[in-house]
Amino acid sequence: MSGLSRRGLLRGAVYGAGAAVTASALSGCGSLAGSVTSADDIQYWTLFTGPDGVLMKTITGAIEKRVPGLKVRTTVLDWGPPYYTKLAMASAGGRAPDVAIMHLTRLAGYAPGGLLDPWDTDLLAEYGLKQEDLNSTLVKRSLYQGDPYAIPLDTHPFIVFFDRDVLDKADLLTTDGQLMPFESPQHALEMMDKLRRSGGKLGPVLGHVNDAAMGWRMFWTLFSQTGATFDLTGERAEIDEDTAVEVVRFMADLTRDSRTMDLQTANAAFATGRSPLIFAGEWDMATFKPTLKDRLGGSPFPTFYDRPAGAADSHSLVLPHQDNPDPERRRRTHRFVAELVKSGLTWASAGHIPAYTPAVSSAAYARLSPQSQYAGAAKQLALDPPAWFAGSGSDFQTRMCQALDPAFAGSSSAASAVRTMVSQINTLMAQPNPA
Repeated sequence: MSGLSRRGLLRGAVYGAGAAVTASALSGCGSLAGSVTSADDIQYWTLFTGPDGVLMKTITGAIEKRVPGLKVRTTVLDWGPPYYTKLAMASAGGRAPDVAIMHLTRLAGYAPGGLLDPWDTDLLAEYGLKQEDLNSTLVKRSLYQGDPYAIPLDTHPFIVFFDRDVLDKADLLTTDGQLMPFESPQHALEMMDKLRRSGGKLGPVLGHVNDAAMGWRMFWTLFSQTGATFDLTGERAEIDEDTAVEVVRFMADLTRDSRTMDLQTANAAFATGRSPLIFAGEWDMATFKPTLKDRLGGSPFPTFYDRPAGAADSHSLVLPHQDNPDPERRRRTHRFVAELVKSGLTWASAGHIPAYTPAVSSAAYARLSPQSQYAGAAKQLALDPPAWFAGSGSDFQTRMCQALDPAFAGSSSAASAVRTMVSQINTLMAQPNPA
């Protein structure tokens, strides 16, 4: 198929899939592209807001100061479906930015459709960023047909935060301040009862009610620890449903104190001392640190089953497709990204684990607390299945959470939740990738 006809078909597919939002999305892309003040500026799309957004602005400004002639125009968009819809339409419609942030788990929905261009790893190496200096699990997931279509900036895993004082009183910490290992799910439940008695309040909590991701993160973490089958490569899902039911039952038992808690309520319960342990994303560190200060501890997600695993994703850099990219502009984009990824130690102050391994192994990172204590989570990453419909901010995760919530609350059985999950997955698998 010729490049022209391929692009034409791609545009038709993307526009057809997003007909309901086409007008607003395209007008958004058009206005954003038009806001660039100089033709020489690197156009950089991100989804970082709040403290992450401020920190990214600081890092970008520092890069501009140390690289002569490099100017970056950052555009911040609402993350989730709006962000990924606009990114797809910008690529298909010939109005793509030079570089953009993408969750690595969304790559499977974009690279196969020609919406992204591959990176030149030799050029990145010329600017000091070698592939061997990046987290190997993320690098492998960044490949499509053997070519690198994403450069990981970090990984942001699902972990545990805890109150050091309370867990130490309950004898649930190792000598190096980590959460003690558990022998089995039943042993974990017994230890959580001990924690409740020692703390005199709530046990572990999880903010999952009406959340579009947290329930799925918990399930995917625990299911991945079992090593059971969860295969979405065929025409229909091949899933070990018996193991899935067991996992959902354990989830409900483990987090019984937070059956009706949304994210804000669970975070508040932990931050105010009503609960001494919370299952959360590392990005919540900035929420808890001001209150708990040196009492705040963190660990990779505990291993309850057969092998370590924790749900995770990665903020990665991608090259949205351009039909005729300017070689010099592409060189400057590679230079910017190399400098950005090598700024991992600064980015780590937000809680994220840098994908740049020299930053993680540095003495300066070892002094970061609790970041250095949960850094091992980067060695047990469980990314979403590589399906076009999965990944952060996807409808897939929302559907999984909606199926799981009644089981968390005790209003339906674990078996019912798993049947609904499998049915929803098969419905998504029957649909073609719009890209």
